[in-house]
This record gives sequence, C-alpha cells and structure tokens, in this order.
Amino acid sequence: MHPMLNIAVRAARRAGDIINRSMDKLDSLDVVSKDHNDFVSAVDEAAEAAIIDTIKQAYPAHQIIAEESGSQGDSDYVWIIDPLDGTTNFLHGFPQFAVSIALKHQDKLQQAVIYDPVSQELFTGSRGAGAQLNNRRIRVSHRKELAGSLIGTGFPFRNDQDLDAYLDTFRAIAPKTAGIRRAGSAALDLAYIAAGRLDGFWEFGLKPWDIAAGVLIIEEAGGLVSDMNGGNTYFESGNIVCGNPKVFKALLQNLRPHLGR
Repeated sequence: MHPMLNIAVRAARRAGDIINRSMDKLDSLDVVSKDHNDFVSAVDEAAEAAIIDTIKQAYPAHQIIAEESGSQGDSDYVWIIDPLDGTTNFLHGFPQFAVSIALKHQDKLQQAVIYDPVSQELFTGSRGAGAQLNNRRIRVSHRKELAGSLIGTGFPFRNDQDLDAYLDTFRAIAPKTAGIRRAGSAALDLAYIAAGRLDGFWEFGLKPWDIAAGVLIIEEAGGLVSDMNGGNTYFESGNIVCGNPKVFKALLQNLRPHLGR
C-alpha cells in the first residue's frame, strides 16, 4: 500500500471508530443546522479533527480542505475530507454513511479512501494501481445498457436546488432501468459503482468532498466520470454522472435533453 494511502486508511478508521461509538447515543448529540436540511453534529467535528490530526502528524506541510473546518495551508498536496458523508442518515440511525478522504497532488487525484464504519467495508484507490474493497480488487459492472441496470441518484434537498428540473431527469431515466436507488450518501454510492453494485449514478449540486475519493476509485475500477456535458467540471459545478462505460454513455444521452433548465 502506498504510504500516503496508508495514512488515509489510518485516518478513516480513527474517524470510523468515533462515529461507531456515537451510534448508541444519537439522542444526546449536539446538532446544528448549517442550512435547510443540512446538519452538522459533534460527531462530524470530532471525526474531522481525528482525520486532520492523523494527516498532520505524517504530513504537517500538506494542505487540508475539509467539509466542516474549511481550508488550511497551501501545498501541492491537498487532502479533501468529508468526515461523515450522510450525516442525516447517521442522525436517524439509518446505516448508510461513510468517511471519505482523497489526496490530490498538483491538481490530480492520487489516493482515495471511502470507509463504511458500520459494515467496515474499506474502498481504496491509488492512481495507476487499481481499486480495492478490503484489499481485494474491484471492477465496475459489465452491464451494457440502461435496461436491467440499477442506478443511484440523490434528490435535491436544499432551497437553492431546482426540484422540478431534477424530476425531469428522473422521469427520463427511471422507466428505462430496473430501479433507482437514493440511499443518502454520495460517497458510498460512488464506491458502489466501483464495486459493481450500482451500474450508474447521477446527481446535481454535490461538493468536492462528497465526490473526490469516489471519482478516483471509480476510474481505477474501470468506470467513467464526467459532468452533465461529458466534461470534467464536476468539482466546480457539483453535477456528476458516472458508471461503467456503457451505462455511463447511456445515462449522458438520456440526461442531456432534459438539462435546459
């Protein structure tokens, strides 16, 4: 394992331990609303602090971009952290959430970890070295078309998101598939693409820390990732499409006519 990936794994497991220890005291957690339907708990903050501490002990000069504490430092090496992706699920005891950590060097993703602390599934990826689930190689699915495919998505939940525009895309995709799943953690959705559990995924308005680790893991598992126009502005726009190569192409073709809004 690459030394920097090893640090990311160590950090993710520390955060996961904090999250798991809090599962039996959800009613007593301090929770703050950052925005409409967007919450942060003391667990998010403690998990993030543990991740940053682990990284800083090993690489004190590296830059950190984290969901709760923002940006720290200035370096060619940039760690992008979501300490608890799926906070709303976590706060309801719904076991679909994850720790997401990615490392960029000179603006290229190099290392990635997505850790599910409930199932203890550890998804990892290193540029040029493939993607793994608990140290076993994973690949995207082989499904060749939307028919029969299982697709992930995320529903708009913030006031600044256009629900009607999203529903146009949902109506275009849903009838052509075996099913649509909205589990509530984009990081895990992307990990599931890499592992072949989902064939494709689309969502609008995500943040870099939601998707950075998943993007690299998908690419290293043989999948494709783009914005809604087939480009690479997904970190800037927050709009993402991904999947195995065949389903990815079909998703793009079916989404584009409904993006005018």
